[in-house]
Amino acid sequence: MAQITMTQALNRALDEAMAEDPGVILLGEDVSAKQGGGVFKVSAGLTEKYGEHRVRATPISETAIVGAAIGAALAGMRPVAEIMLMNFVGVCMDQIVNHAAKLRFMSGGQTHVPIVIRTTTGVGVGFGGQHSDMLEAWFAHVAGIKVVTPSNPADARGLLRAAIDCNDPVIFIENILCYGLKSEDPGPGYRVPLGKAAIAREGTDVSLITYGRTVLDALDVARELEGEGISVEVIDLRTIAPYDEETVLASVRKTGRAITLHEAVRPFGTGAEIAATIHEKCWGSLKGPVLRFGGTFSPVPFASVLEQAWLPKKADIAGAARALVGRH
Repeated sequence: MAQITMTQALNRALDEAMAEDPGVILLGEDVSAKQGGGVFKVSAGLTEKYGEHRVRATPISETAIVGAAIGAALAGMRPVAEIMLMNFVGVCMDQIVNHAAKLRFMSGGQTHVPIVIRTTTGVGVGFGGQHSDMLEAWFAHVAGIKVVTPSNPADARGLLRAAIDCNDPVIFIENILCYGLKSEDPGPGYRVPLGKAAIAREGTDVSLITYGRTVLDALDVARELEGEGISVEVIDLRTIAPYDEETVLASVRKTGRAITLHEAVRPFGTGAEIAATIHEKCWGSLKGPVLRFGGTFSPVPFASVLEQAWLPKKADIAGAARALVGRH
């Protein structure tokens, strides 16, 4: 099978969806051909195929982008709105939380809002405190929204197709550092069901539960510990909300030990919710406390050395796994 990057995977998913359904439209800052097909080139070539009426470059107004997407969805379309960087969702939280997430509930199920809000973030490229935050826990806390993030190109293609198919709003989070990753192209029509995790690596001693770019860190830790006789199972959630509780709990009941890992700050994060559920439902199977790793509770630094210090360390995660299995 041919190799594709995550950028190519996302582009092909959009292309495929637009070809199949004329109601799929793209809107956001710089997404059309005149602006180069998006800052990260995810929409490159789509204006030429589908026209500016379906690939709409917008003013610099996140409120207008999401508001227009909600209106289009209510009129029967399936808009994919791009918020260039995740920190900017703060500008349009009212549209997302009070409108997109709630209209189905407030209409008694008569009105659906099938929008996908694509956004990008990531620590490690020197973008500083206002351009780097992982804010998935904000949206996981809101009923009516699904939250998705891929760790590899194949999943990116399949998850985006499934997100566009979904009748509820989906926040689709892409990591800047993952755009250049390569994997086999699963081909046309490929979908990854929302709400279904992947076992990225099977193991028997410790369950390491994560998502997005930190799946790569988790796999590195698992490979390192394999040489020491410690078997780590890596769970890639793929969908953060609703997450695949069944797969997570089955893994922890098997291994008896669990670590959660995410790039977002550690306090009040997704990992805390998963850890609480594991403690409640796997208490009799646990051989130790559920441990959590995440970013430092501060704005992301700009200086490279401080930015790297802000991230959870693979050495610390490996050390925690050794401690859990009694190999200090």
